[in-house]
Amino acid sequence: MKNLKIEIKWTLVFILMQLSWFYIEKWTGLHDRHIEQHAFYTNFVAIFAFVIYTLALFDKRENDLNGIMTYWQGFKTGLWITLFVTILTPLTQYLVSFWISPEYFDNMIAFSVQQGEMTQKEAEEYFEFKNYLILSTVFAPVAGVFTSAIVAIFTRKKKVSTA
Repeated sequence: MKNLKIEIKWTLVFILMQLSWFYIEKWTGLHDRHIEQHAFYTNFVAIFAFVIYTLALFDKRENDLNGIMTYWQGFKTGLWITLFVTILTPLTQYLVSFWISPEYFDNMIAFSVQQGEMTQKEAEEYFEFKNYLILSTVFAPVAGVFTSAIVAIFTRKKKVSTA
């Protein structure tokens, strides 16, 4: 834990990306007038997550590890970012649920019931802050470990021998 400045920096970048993404979803109507398209478009955030993890691991390799990084060093960097993102997930979920898009749950409840996907009771139990808090806090480390494992493969770099 000696030097985690880069991991903390990229954690903050990741959180800002998430908050921006949710704001864009709301702004484009995916939380109300185009809610039927939300389930499809919300998945595109994964592209930005991979890009941020990739940039973070390149940053770590070039600025902390003198241009050389093993798979394990890259994976470990991703795990630190994942840990910090997971710790901040409750705050992120709170900001999304109560500041950015407070009407999201009510709109999803109405849409799910209207589509016949859930009963009113089921929808109310699923689309509520406590449940989303649990889901997002469980999903963050799972997605982060997966992303770290993949990105570390492509960002590793061995020392070039001059023999």
